[in-house]
Amino acid sequence: MRIVQTEITPGINSHLSLIERDESFFKAPFHFHPEFELVYILESYGKRIIGDSIEPFSAGDMVFIGSGLPHIWQNDEIFYKRADLKAKAIVLYFNKNIFSPVFFQMKETSKVNEFFQNASRGIKINGRTKEEVSQKLKALLKKKNFEKIIGLFEILHILSLSDEIDFITSDGYRAQLEHSEIDRLSEVYKYVQKNFKENISLTAIANISNLTPQSFCRLFKKRTGKSFVEYLNEVRISAACRYLLDTDWTVSEIAYNCGYKTVSNFNKLFKSISGFSPKVYRESGLII
Repeated sequence: MRIVQTEITPGINSHLSLIERDESFFKAPFHFHPEFELVYILESYGKRIIGDSIEPFSAGDMVFIGSGLPHIWQNDEIFYKRADLKAKAIVLYFNKNIFSPVFFQMKETSKVNEFFQNASRGIKINGRTKEEVSQKLKALLKKKNFEKIIGLFEILHILSLSDEIDFITSDGYRAQLEHSEIDRLSEVYKYVQKNFKENISLTAIANISNLTPQSFCRLFKKRTGKSFVEYLNEVRISAACRYLLDTDWTVSEIAYNCGYKTVSNFNKLFKSISGFSPKVYRESGLII
Protein backbone atom coordinates (compact mmCIF):
# COMPACT_ATOMS: atom_id res chain seq x y z
CA MET A 1 0.00 0.00 0.00
CA ARG A 2 1.46 3.35 -1.04
CA ILE A 3 1.94 5.84 1.81
CA VAL A 4 1.06 9.51 1.37
CA GLN A 5 3.28 12.03 3.15
CA THR A 6 1.31 15.07 4.18
CA GLU A 7 0.96 17.81 6.79
CA ILE A 8 -2.21 18.52 8.72
CA THR A 9 -1.71 21.87 10.45
CA PRO A 10 -1.03 23.99 7.32
CA GLY A 11 -4.19 22.62 5.75
CA ILE A 12 -6.36 23.51 8.74
CA ASN A 13 -4.48 26.78 9.33
CA SER A 14 -3.76 25.96 12.98
CA HIS A 15 -1.07 24.21 15.06
CA LEU A 16 -3.82 22.79 17.27
CA SER A 17 -7.14 21.56 15.97
CA LEU A 18 -9.99 19.44 17.30
CA ILE A 19 -12.29 18.02 14.62
CA GLU A 20 -15.55 16.14 15.03
CA ARG A 21 -15.78 13.94 11.94
CA ASP A 22 -19.20 12.88 10.69
CA GLU A 23 -18.87 11.13 7.34
CA SER A 24 -20.42 8.29 5.37
CA PHE A 25 -17.07 6.48 5.70
CA PHE A 26 -13.47 7.30 6.61
CA LYS A 27 -11.87 8.68 3.45
CA ALA A 28 -8.23 9.47 4.30
CA PRO A 29 -5.57 7.40 2.45
CA PHE A 30 -2.74 5.50 4.15
CA HIS A 31 -0.65 8.47 5.24
CA PHE A 32 1.71 9.99 7.79
CA HIS A 33 2.38 13.52 8.99
CA PRO A 34 4.59 15.39 11.50
CA GLU A 35 1.66 16.16 13.82
CA PHE A 36 0.61 14.05 16.80
CA GLU A 37 -2.93 12.69 16.51
CA LEU A 38 -5.42 11.47 19.11
CA VAL A 39 -8.39 9.58 17.63
CA TYR A 40 -11.55 8.56 19.48
CA ILE A 41 -14.09 6.57 17.43
CA LEU A 42 -17.71 7.46 18.23
CA GLU A 43 -19.38 5.35 15.55
CA SER A 44 -17.97 3.06 12.83
CA TYR A 45 -16.17 -0.23 12.49
CA GLY A 46 -13.62 -1.89 10.23
CA LYS A 47 -9.87 -2.28 10.45
CA ARG A 48 -7.16 0.21 11.27
CA ILE A 49 -3.62 -0.08 9.98
CA ILE A 50 -0.97 1.66 12.06
CA GLY A 51 2.61 0.94 11.10
CA ASP A 52 2.91 -2.85 10.83
CA SER A 53 -0.25 -3.49 12.89
CA ILE A 54 -3.62 -4.44 11.40
CA GLU A 55 -6.42 -4.62 13.99
CA PRO A 56 -10.21 -4.29 14.03
CA PHE A 57 -11.74 -1.11 15.37
CA SER A 58 -15.22 -0.16 16.50
CA ALA A 59 -17.00 2.49 18.56
CA GLY A 60 -14.96 3.37 21.66
CA ASP A 61 -11.56 2.71 20.08
CA MET A 62 -9.00 5.35 21.13
CA VAL A 63 -5.42 5.62 19.90
CA PHE A 64 -2.60 8.16 20.04
CA ILE A 65 -0.39 8.33 16.95
CA GLY A 66 3.13 9.70 16.99
CA SER A 67 4.81 11.95 14.46
CA GLY A 68 5.63 10.23 11.16
CA LEU A 69 3.73 7.00 11.92
CA PRO A 70 1.71 5.77 8.87
CA HIS A 71 -1.97 5.01 9.55
CA ILE A 72 -5.40 4.52 8.02
CA TRP A 73 -8.91 3.62 9.18
CA GLN A 74 -10.76 1.43 6.67
CA ASN A 75 -14.44 0.63 6.98
CA ASP A 76 -15.63 -2.89 6.18
CA GLU A 77 -17.13 -3.42 2.72
CA ILE A 78 -20.65 -3.83 4.13
CA PHE A 79 -20.28 -0.45 5.85
CA TYR A 80 -20.11 1.36 2.50
CA LYS A 81 -23.39 -0.21 1.38
CA ARG A 82 -25.48 0.84 4.35
CA ALA A 83 -26.85 4.39 4.26
CA ASP A 84 -27.86 4.17 7.94
CA LEU A 85 -24.27 3.82 9.16
CA LYS A 86 -21.95 6.73 9.85
CA ALA A 87 -18.23 7.13 10.47
CA LYS A 88 -17.96 9.47 13.45
CA ALA A 89 -14.87 10.36 15.44
CA ILE A 90 -13.25 13.10 17.49
CA VAL A 91 -9.73 13.80 16.23
CA LEU A 92 -7.20 16.04 17.98
CA TYR A 93 -4.19 17.21 15.97
CA PHE A 94 -1.29 19.22 17.32
CA ASN A 95 2.22 19.99 16.21
CA LYS A 96 5.09 19.33 18.62
CA ASN A 97 6.50 22.73 17.65
CA ILE A 98 3.90 24.45 19.84
CA PHE A 99 6.17 23.44 22.73
CA SER A 100 9.53 25.16 23.09
CA PRO A 101 12.77 23.15 23.48
CA VAL A 102 12.87 24.27 27.12
CA PHE A 103 9.55 22.48 27.69
CA PHE A 104 11.16 19.11 27.01
CA GLN A 105 14.14 19.87 29.25
CA MET A 106 12.02 20.45 32.34
CA LYS A 107 11.89 17.77 35.02
CA GLU A 108 8.16 18.42 35.40
CA THR A 109 7.48 17.41 31.78
CA SER A 110 9.62 14.25 31.69
CA LYS A 111 6.56 11.96 31.68
CA VAL A 112 4.98 13.83 28.77
CA ASN A 113 8.26 13.70 26.86
CA GLU A 114 8.46 9.96 27.49
CA PHE A 115 4.88 9.54 26.28
CA PHE A 116 5.69 11.41 23.06
CA GLN A 117 8.66 9.12 22.46
CA ASN A 118 6.54 6.01 23.04
CA ALA A 119 3.93 7.37 20.62
CA SER A 120 6.31 6.55 17.75
CA ARG A 121 4.92 2.99 18.09
CA GLY A 122 1.30 4.12 18.38
CA ILE A 123 -0.57 3.78 21.67
CA LYS A 124 -3.96 2.23 22.31
CA ILE A 125 -5.72 3.77 25.32
CA ASN A 126 -7.89 1.57 27.53
CA GLY A 127 -10.00 1.41 30.69
CA ARG A 128 -10.71 4.34 32.96
CA THR A 129 -8.09 6.42 31.16
CA LYS A 130 -10.04 6.13 27.92
CA GLU A 131 -13.27 7.12 29.67
CA GLU A 132 -11.64 10.14 31.32
CA VAL A 133 -9.92 11.32 28.13
CA SER A 134 -13.10 10.85 26.06
CA GLN A 135 -14.96 13.18 28.42
CA LYS A 136 -12.14 15.73 28.17
CA LEU A 137 -12.26 15.56 24.36
CA LYS A 138 -16.02 16.12 24.27
CA ALA A 139 -15.68 19.09 26.62
CA LEU A 140 -12.79 20.45 24.53
CA LEU A 141 -15.08 20.70 21.51
CA LYS A 142 -16.79 23.61 23.28
CA LYS A 143 -13.60 25.38 24.35
CA LYS A 144 -12.07 28.39 22.62
CA ASN A 145 -8.82 30.31 22.60
CA PHE A 146 -6.39 29.49 25.45
CA GLU A 147 -8.91 27.12 27.06
CA LYS A 148 -8.10 24.71 24.23
CA ILE A 149 -4.41 24.78 25.19
CA ILE A 150 -5.30 24.11 28.84
CA GLY A 151 -7.48 21.20 27.71
CA LEU A 152 -4.61 19.75 25.68
CA PHE A 153 -2.30 19.90 28.71
CA GLU A 154 -4.92 18.17 30.87
CA ILE A 155 -5.25 15.33 28.35
CA LEU A 156 -1.48 14.93 27.99
CA HIS A 157 -1.12 14.85 31.78
CA ILE A 158 -3.68 12.04 32.07
CA LEU A 159 -2.13 10.02 29.24
CA SER A 160 1.45 10.43 30.41
CA LEU A 161 0.65 9.01 33.88
CA SER A 162 -1.55 6.11 32.76
CA ASP A 163 -0.57 2.45 32.71
CA GLU A 164 -3.77 1.53 30.82
CA ILE A 165 -2.05 1.65 27.46
CA ASP A 166 -0.81 -0.85 24.88
CA PHE A 167 1.76 -0.34 22.14
CA ILE A 168 0.30 -0.87 18.69
CA THR A 169 3.27 -1.61 16.39
CA SER A 170 5.72 -4.41 17.00
CA ASP A 171 8.85 -3.86 19.09
CA GLY A 172 11.57 -2.37 16.91
CA TYR A 173 9.19 -1.28 14.14
CA ARG A 174 10.62 1.32 11.81
CA ALA A 175 8.48 2.88 9.12
CA GLN A 176 9.57 1.97 5.60
CA LEU A 177 8.83 5.22 3.78
CA GLU A 178 10.93 4.88 0.63
CA HIS A 179 7.76 4.12 -1.34
CA SER A 180 5.88 7.12 0.00
CA GLU A 181 4.68 9.96 -2.16
CA ILE A 182 4.35 13.61 -1.20
CA ASP A 183 0.75 14.73 -0.74
CA ARG A 184 -0.02 17.06 -3.64
CA LEU A 185 -1.92 19.42 -1.35
CA SER A 186 0.84 19.59 1.27
CA GLU A 187 2.93 21.79 -1.02
CA VAL A 188 -0.15 23.87 -1.81
CA TYR A 189 -0.76 24.55 1.90
CA LYS A 190 2.86 25.62 2.38
CA TYR A 191 2.76 27.89 -0.66
CA VAL A 192 -0.43 29.62 0.50
CA GLN A 193 0.89 30.17 4.02
CA LYS A 194 3.98 31.86 2.56
CA ASN A 195 2.37 33.79 -0.31
CA PHE A 196 -1.20 34.62 0.77
CA LYS A 197 -0.41 38.35 0.43
CA GLU A 198 0.14 37.91 -3.30
CA ASN A 199 -2.35 37.39 -6.10
CA ILE A 200 -2.62 33.59 -6.34
CA SER A 201 -4.22 32.38 -9.55
CA LEU A 202 -5.92 29.02 -9.83
CA THR A 203 -3.59 28.08 -12.69
CA ALA A 204 -0.48 28.82 -10.63
CA ILE A 205 -1.66 26.88 -7.58
CA ALA A 206 -2.76 23.93 -9.75
CA ASN A 207 0.73 23.84 -11.30
CA ILE A 208 2.24 23.37 -7.83
CA SER A 209 0.21 20.19 -7.43
CA ASN A 210 0.99 19.09 -11.01
CA LEU A 211 -2.70 19.02 -11.87
CA THR A 212 -4.96 20.84 -14.29
CA PRO A 213 -7.07 23.57 -12.63
CA GLN A 214 -10.20 21.43 -12.99
CA SER A 215 -8.57 18.32 -11.47
CA PHE A 216 -7.04 20.41 -8.68
CA CYS A 217 -10.42 21.90 -7.75
CA ARG A 218 -11.99 18.44 -7.57
CA LEU A 219 -9.14 17.08 -5.42
CA PHE A 220 -9.11 20.08 -3.08
CA LYS A 221 -12.88 19.93 -2.55
CA LYS A 222 -12.78 16.18 -1.95
CA ARG A 223 -9.92 16.37 0.56
CA THR A 224 -10.91 19.51 2.49
CA GLY A 225 -14.66 19.85 2.02
CA LYS A 226 -14.22 23.42 0.82
CA SER A 227 -13.13 25.21 -2.34
CA PHE A 228 -9.60 26.56 -2.71
CA VAL A 229 -10.91 30.14 -2.67
CA GLU A 230 -12.68 29.47 0.64
CA TYR A 231 -9.45 28.10 2.13
CA LEU A 232 -7.39 31.02 0.81
CA ASN A 233 -9.82 33.51 2.34
CA GLU A 234 -9.67 31.69 5.69
CA VAL A 235 -5.86 31.93 5.70
CA ARG A 236 -5.96 35.62 4.77
CA ILE A 237 -8.61 36.54 7.34
CA SER A 238 -6.74 34.60 10.02
CA ALA A 239 -3.67 36.74 9.26
CA ALA A 240 -5.83 39.87 9.28
CA CYS A 241 -7.01 39.00 12.79
CA ARG A 242 -3.41 38.94 14.00
CA TYR A 243 -2.63 42.24 12.28
CA LEU A 244 -5.68 43.90 13.84
CA LEU A 245 -4.56 42.91 17.33
CA ASP A 246 -0.78 43.16 16.96
CA THR A 247 -0.31 46.27 14.78
CA ASP A 248 -1.65 49.80 14.47
CA TRP A 249 -2.14 49.45 10.72
CA THR A 250 -5.31 50.87 9.25
CA VAL A 251 -7.97 48.51 7.94
CA SER A 252 -7.03 49.41 4.37
CA GLU A 253 -3.35 48.64 5.07
CA ILE A 254 -4.29 45.28 6.56
CA ALA A 255 -6.55 44.49 3.62
CA TYR A 256 -3.72 45.20 1.19
CA ASN A 257 -1.21 43.15 3.22
CA CYS A 258 -3.60 40.21 3.21
CA GLY A 259 -4.00 40.12 -0.54
CA TYR A 260 -7.22 42.12 -0.99
CA LYS A 261 -7.41 44.90 -3.56
CA THR A 262 -10.49 46.61 -2.15
CA VAL A 263 -11.43 47.39 1.44
CA SER A 264 -15.09 46.73 0.76
CA ASN A 265 -14.40 43.15 -0.34
CA PHE A 266 -12.10 42.63 2.66
CA ASN A 267 -14.74 43.94 5.09
CA LYS A 268 -17.40 41.70 3.59
CA LEU A 269 -15.27 38.56 3.78
CA PHE A 270 -13.93 39.39 7.23
CA LYS A 271 -17.44 39.65 8.69
CA SER A 272 -18.59 36.55 6.85
CA ILE A 273 -15.76 34.44 8.30
CA SER A 274 -15.26 35.98 11.76
CA GLY A 275 -18.77 37.23 12.48
CA PHE A 276 -17.47 40.75 13.21
CA SER A 277 -16.42 43.81 11.28
CA PRO A 278 -12.66 44.53 11.43
CA LYS A 279 -13.31 47.59 13.62
CA VAL A 280 -15.43 45.70 16.16
CA TYR A 281 -12.95 42.81 16.18
CA ARG A 282 -10.03 45.14 16.95
CA GLU A 283 -11.92 46.99 19.68
CA SER A 284 -13.10 43.78 21.37
CA GLY A 285 -9.63 42.19 21.39
CA LEU A 286 -11.12 38.84 20.37
CA ILE A 287 -9.05 35.87 19.23
CA ILE A 288 -10.73 33.44 16.83
